[in-house]
Amino acid sequence: QLGSPTVSFNPKRLQGKEAAARRKRTERAAMAARNFFVRSPTEEESSAAIREAVLLGGKNAAIAGTVVAVPTFVACRVLPWAKHNLNYTAQALIISTACVAGFFITADKTILRNARQNTIGRIDEST
Repeated sequence: QLGSPTVSFNPKRLQGKEAAARRKRTERAAMAARNFFVRSPTEEESSAAIREAVLLGGKNAAIAGTVVAVPTFVACRVLPWAKHNLNYTAQALIISTACVAGFFITADKTILRNARQNTIGRIDEST
């Protein structure tokens, strides 16, 4: 018994610590949920920006596909190397690659432009 520390068990103090830890966890979770669900800047503007990006991307994909398809088909008819080495699958792959690249590059640029305008608009409103 000599030198043994006496530890007093205080259930109220334990409940207080548990309550504080629980409160801290819920506050942190609420803050994370709040930050996760905030849309920039509003739901309608965001949907309009996405719609605009998809439309412009689709237009440029059609243009890029047409621009690449004509020389690809002509080369496959005229050039001996292309006639021998580019079958229908290769031609389709060349054309679809140009379409996909045109779509995503344009959509990405449009979304970034809209985000930049929204940021500049927020800075102007705050000053």
